Amino acid sequence: MLRSVGRRRSVGSCTTLARGTIPTAPLKKHEEQKDALHAGRKPRQASEGVTVKDLANAYPNHKKALLDAAELSQHTWRNYQQAAALVVERFGKSRLVADLGPDDFAELRNWMTKKWGAVRVRDFITRVRCVFKYGHESELIAVSVRFGPGFKPPTRKTLCLGRAEKGARMFEASEIRALVNGATIQGKNGSKTVRAGVAVRAMILLGVNCGFGNADCGTLPRSALDLEGGWVNYHRPKTGITRRCPLWPETVAALKDALDKQPEPKSPEDAGLVFLTVRGASWHKTDLEDSTISKEISKLVKALGITGNKNFYALRHTFETIGGEAKDQVAVDHIMGHARDDMASVYRERISDERLKAVSDFVRKWVFGE
Repeated sequence: MLRSVGRRRSVGSCTTLARGTIPTAPLKKHEEQKDALHAGRKPRQASEGVTVKDLANAYPNHKKALLDAAELSQHTWRNYQQAAALVVERFGKSRLVADLGPDDFAELRNWMTKKWGAVRVRDFITRVRCVFKYGHESELIAVSVRFGPGFKPPTRKTLCLGRAEKGARMFEASEIRALVNGATIQGKNGSKTVRAGVAVRAMILLGVNCGFGNADCGTLPRSALDLEGGWVNYHRPKTGITRRCPLWPETVAALKDALDKQPEPKSPEDAGLVFLTVRGASWHKTDLEDSTISKEISKLVKALGITGNKNFYALRHTFETIGGEAKDQVAVDHIMGHARDDMASVYRERISDERLKAVSDFVRKWVFGE
């Protein structure tokens, strides 16, 4: 059948014009690429044949370039890698991206909620969305993916209820003293003394003294320490924000002990680190679920009979919570390595050591009851 459209007639997949017949596919391709051609640029080929695996490979590679340029932390890049791997695992590597729809993403979210808590579900939904957003913005896929209403992050209420069910993520002073000094525990076969290893003890003190996390301790270089003056100057590996923290006498002593008993480094790259495992390797792991520090603290917490939502990172929560009671949030933020998006932070060029010491001393007094 012929359709008359002005001076055009459509026949099947061809459009008949006054001077001849032009296939519609090349005509459509020309329309999509004409702007680039007129500007002298090579047109990008957005393909409907892009598979989930194609996109999952391209996205981490894009982020790897930012990692190599020091614009992204190793931990954050690892998070993006995991999101891309999850997409392949759940959708299949051969699945066409163009074939994915709201039902697929709703099913993925349901799988997440059965397996993880609300915070992790929120984080992964955000990262998965970023994978597909990158595909469209980089012109790997021609049409933006429709996630549908069933692939939204958990509500704030859900997040708050999840935190309430887990309980406060901080240690009490008596629990920190047990972590640092050890304790005698009554067991089925009598009493036994539970004590942290030399390196782990120093890390615990850095956690509550300076709000250090897993990556902070695992990557801490010796050059960051001033043990004679009692200071540590080390940027946050996650954000690059500068920090300066006064060290307690207990922390200085523990660090000196850890350095004195440090094994020979297995790799020359780790020779300048403060903490090495008994095998001479770095404690740092990009995957927090496989963190050597987290595993050691978990075993210690369990052995001491400490219960609740408490892991190594809870020491950082503890410093923030108790440090805030000193009523100098600017000093707390500086020690923690937090950056506020306000004009005061833009204009503030420095903070006095006296203010940092006041906050640090306040937390120390709370921990040791002095």
